[in-house]
Amino acid sequence: MKLGFRRSEEEHAVYRRGTGASLLLVGVYVDDLIICRPNSKSIVDFKQQMMNSFNMSDLGLLSYYLGMEVKQQPGEITICQSSYAEKIVEICGMKGCNPVDTPMEQHVKLLPGKPESVVNATKFRSVVGSLRYLVNTRPDIAYSVGMVSRFMESPNADHWAAIKRIIRYIAGTTGIGCKYTKGENSELLGYSDSDHAGDLEKRKSTTGVVFFLGGNPITWTSQKQKVVSLSSCESEYIAATTGACQGVWLSRLLADLTCSAVKKFKLRIDSKSALELSKNPVYHERSKHIDTRYHFIRECIADGAVDVSHVGTDDQLADILTKPLGRIRFVEMRQRLGTIRVDHD
Repeated sequence: MKLGFRRSEEEHAVYRRGTGASLLLVGVYVDDLIICRPNSKSIVDFKQQMMNSFNMSDLGLLSYYLGMEVKQQPGEITICQSSYAEKIVEICGMKGCNPVDTPMEQHVKLLPGKPESVVNATKFRSVVGSLRYLVNTRPDIAYSVGMVSRFMESPNADHWAAIKRIIRYIAGTTGIGCKYTKGENSELLGYSDSDHAGDLEKRKSTTGVVFFLGGNPITWTSQKQKVVSLSSCESEYIAATTGACQGVWLSRLLADLTCSAVKKFKLRIDSKSALELSKNPVYHERSKHIDTRYHFIRECIADGAVDVSHVGTDDQLADILTKPLGRIRFVEMRQRLGTIRVDHD
């Protein structure tokens, strides 16, 4: 490039120039740029360089980006989507509704609807799409939104009731977002978990994965597994492989952005049987039927890319991404994930 930038091989929307103190990172979305650098003077120089080459406007310190509200203070950054959340509540006609403490009832079970029972499918898909974007700063609703996303083809009254429950929860927690603090610790730590056969129709399980960098949440996912697992051990093993894939990409991305060597990351699993299965190179009766792609975690362990260890169920932070929780447990997990009430006034 004319300005000396190199596009990241791991994330094509990010560009890098220089190393060490002269490192400059630029995130690009259409015609918007986010610029990061160790010192502000270098950023000012780069902005001037860009303005000399292109017709650009300087919006100053990042405070609002793609619906995300950003507040920067010394040693701390918070992000949330409070205005966007309030807009979703208003669009659904539920402004002023009675809030609830959790986005989904603990023992609720949803089944696919029948074509003759469909209720306003177009609006349902629109609301779900809006909620999915809200998940970008709200890991606490990732599971519930992922669950209702499975029924967009033929939503019925039960699915709408689940949506309204989520909206009532959001109405009482519009100011919740993620907090990022600066520290010396730059360890990449992940948690993987799953339920077993939580899907009542096809009996597939749900994978939950969350990663922290220096104690700050940076990525999370809650998704239905693609195959039916025959045991809780197998479903946990598949979830661990999903976590390993995410961790490998994140560790490579961090190395690429900081011009350093790829570091080993840590992955925590609360199933001892799945942990032993991931370390056992022998294909026996418990694993010979598992799709080859799910043995990727074994290769990562053998290559020293990941340090896999056991974590107690009470400390499994990905638990909130795999099932509906009771109020006390849910609030505890939400706080431990690093989500807080953000004051952006």
